Amino acid sequence: MSEHESTYVPKTGVEKWLDTRLPIIRFGADYMSLPTPRNLNYWWTFGGILALCLMTQIVTGIVLAMHYTPNVDLAFASVERIMRDVNGGWLIRYVHANGASMFFIAVYLHMLRGLYYGSYKAPREMIWIIGCVIFFLMIATAFLGYVLPWGQMSFWGAEVITNLIGAIPVLGEPILIWLRGGPAIDNATLNRFFSLHYLLPFAILGCVVLHLWALHAAGQNNPVGILIPKDRAKKDMLPFHPYFTVKDGFAIILFLILFAIFVFYQPNALGHADNYIPANPLQTPAHIVPEWYMLPFYAILRAVPDKFGGVVAMFGAIGVLFVLPWLDTSKVRSMRYRPTMRTFFIIFLVVGVGLGWCGGQLPDAPVIGSFKTFTLIDGDLNSYLWLTRVFTLYYFAFFLIIMPLIGLKEQPLPIPATISEPVLTGADAVEQKG
Repeated sequence: MSEHESTYVPKTGVEKWLDTRLPIIRFGADYMSLPTPRNLNYWWTFGGILALCLMTQIVTGIVLAMHYTPNVDLAFASVERIMRDVNGGWLIRYVHANGASMFFIAVYLHMLRGLYYGSYKAPREMIWIIGCVIFFLMIATAFLGYVLPWGQMSFWGAEVITNLIGAIPVLGEPILIWLRGGPAIDNATLNRFFSLHYLLPFAILGCVVLHLWALHAAGQNNPVGILIPKDRAKKDMLPFHPYFTVKDGFAIILFLILFAIFVFYQPNALGHADNYIPANPLQTPAHIVPEWYMLPFYAILRAVPDKFGGVVAMFGAIGVLFVLPWLDTSKVRSMRYRPTMRTFFIIFLVVGVGLGWCGGQLPDAPVIGSFKTFTLIDGDLNSYLWLTRVFTLYYFAFFLIIMPLIGLKEQPLPIPATISEPVLTGADAVEQKG
């Protein structure tokens, strides 16, 4: 893939002039003709879906910023004005708000696909690392945007999360005051968060360009997880366009249907009702929770009794993804041929969903009705807190213990020599070999 030769030929004088100075048309044409493994399934369509989500968020965000007022006395009212008085404002805001959830649905599925098929392994480490940077920036951008409506959950969510920075020894308090713009969350805080929320999507866009650049250099992974030899390139590869642009287009249409269902029929289903109450620093909500896509990390934060330890665990849950290429000791990429690891991966999926569920519950609430037979000194074994701690242990064990050890001990299934071998039989196989 990195040795793919350009087939673009400028046809007009303008194209020739531009091609010698800024070959952007050549770059696009080369990407469309890029040799792509012919066996890519629909799990590979989320890259195109994510590009659509990013551009949707940027465009709608710019329009919303034209009408939003980053002032603690006017922010909530300006959002209501967007909903009621701005032409199409309700649609733009609902697309932006639900677009964040759609963005995270797509990115979680995209990352899980990479994890299952080993897309983080050599020579694609940089693709994965840049992707993790994008994921971290997405979380930061989403948190900053959650504060801007200045409802009850916005204010108190900012209070809880920014307070965590104060738990950092020595440097925590100065950083906290600098971030807030003062000793408490106020107008300066809202202005800072608005500025950063507007800026970070363009940083994400820059990282996406690097992500695609790294993909262009290292080449696409495939469900079989093998490197395609040069002598098989013509048989095992197809141009990206039109074969995979059509496939991506179909997946995008299905995704947009799901998106439209939320925007037009359930626009507030993924949000919190308390955020339609203006922020009140004197009245704490009964249960402070972040958006659903942050709940697993919020649960990990609460699982550790020590405040600073919880912060370390929460950021460590994201940080461990950056070193994943070096934690996996297996020489086989795809879990399709690693049945033992596949079992642990399925458990990991259940644990991830479980962490999200626990993050949305009261930590001391009983998991099974009012059953309170088993007790420890500091709490009830039947509480969501203890269930969260079990899930948190497995989350870190999966990356730090299970993945390194299984890679050394497991006996993988036989790996095919080509991507065609698993599906071709009889005359087709003979034809391909010939």
